[in-house]
Amino acid sequence: MLFVVILPFLGVFIYLIARGGGMQRRAVDQAAQEQKAFDAYIKQTAGSSGAGSADELAKLADLKAKGVLTDAEFETQKAKLLT
Repeated sequence: MLFVVILPFLGVFIYLIARGGGMQRRAVDQAAQEQKAFDAYIKQTAGSSGAGSADELAKLADLKAKGVLTDAEFETQKAKLLT
């Protein structure tokens, strides 16, 4: 009975001592990858914010006012920006 109860705990402790450093390194690497993915998502989301669309829409309105774009072209580009 003593070996049935003690031996599994002893095996787990030996495994943690032998492999514990590797588990910590893998956890740190995984956390770094998740942080990079999160940062990339934030940059992508911030890059496609409404402010960028507003700037593009203002440029289109300016081109329309100068006569470079027709009304139909302006509406088409505006629809692309807003979707």
